[in-house]
Amino acid sequence: MDYSHKTSLVPCGQDKYISKNELLLHLKTYNLYYEGQNLQLRHREEEDEFIVEGLLNISWGLRRPIRLQMQDDNERIRPPPSSSSWHSGCNLGAQGTILKPLTMPNIPISEVDALPENDQTSSPTDSRGLKSLQEDTPQLMRTRSDVGVRRRGNVRTPSDQRRIRRHRFSINGHFYNHKTSVFTPAYGSITNVRINSTMTTPQVLKLLLNKFKIENSAEEFALYVVHTSGEKQKLKNTDYPLIARILQGPCEQVSKVFLMEKDQVEEVTYDVAQYIKFEMPVLKSFIQKLQEEEDREVKKLMRKYTVLRLMIRQRLEEIAETPATI
Repeated sequence: MDYSHKTSLVPCGQDKYISKNELLLHLKTYNLYYEGQNLQLRHREEEDEFIVEGLLNISWGLRRPIRLQMQDDNERIRPPPSSSSWHSGCNLGAQGTILKPLTMPNIPISEVDALPENDQTSSPTDSRGLKSLQEDTPQLMRTRSDVGVRRRGNVRTPSDQRRIRRHRFSINGHFYNHKTSVFTPAYGSITNVRINSTMTTPQVLKLLLNKFKIENSAEEFALYVVHTSGEKQKLKNTDYPLIARILQGPCEQVSKVFLMEKDQVEEVTYDVAQYIKFEMPVLKSFIQKLQEEEDREVKKLMRKYTVLRLMIRQRLEEIAETPATI
């Protein structure tokens, strides 16, 4: 990639810009970190606009279940057949059409040249009768589907069948209930979406929800940059998540981008995050020290204004004692 120095500015939010030179340095560090992986980012210029594109990792941080669409492009999602329905559907084609049963070809069988010694005395009439009896005997063909039914039925236990009925589908490794279409992703699990640096936060949210066919409105969610220190920074609607990820650095052990509910999460500033991981006795000692400092400041202010009040009263008394002059 060409990381040549440029002097133009790249928007990274509302009324916020970063020089292309600085962004390219961050991008170079980012790609070196993910060297040989599909998380590397690419950049291009289109109509004098600098664009970065690639995959963005987003962690699930939802506390409530989300609703999934059960229909996609007017085609209802069908669960995989259970073990009891394999036999009934063994004659169905890929499009649901009924297939004709396969007929076995007639293979001519030549007579055996040599017969055993005990059968050499049998007359030709008995041999012809035996052949006619074999030809008249009905043959029960064992098809491949019958074998498959027995094998699958022996593998799946009743507990497995109940589990399959409860959880029919899986999206990105997370199961949801087929009947209620409720999806609860594991907290902290990671998914990704392919975006570019011109996409704002609402656009990225809609893209992620559309990827998993989630019925919930994008207005219910927000993207947060969560640091290991406990700091939580909400990305504004005018921010560009991919640019924010590049500026935060590539290491997800330091910070991650989380999808969370707006009404369930509050932002945590850096100053507050410094005290989050302390034990309760330590925090109480901090509060006590702050309370003592506040009391000292209050007393100092009270003394200051008490002195000013006395000075004002003395001056008023002096003015009252002085006779008025014409």
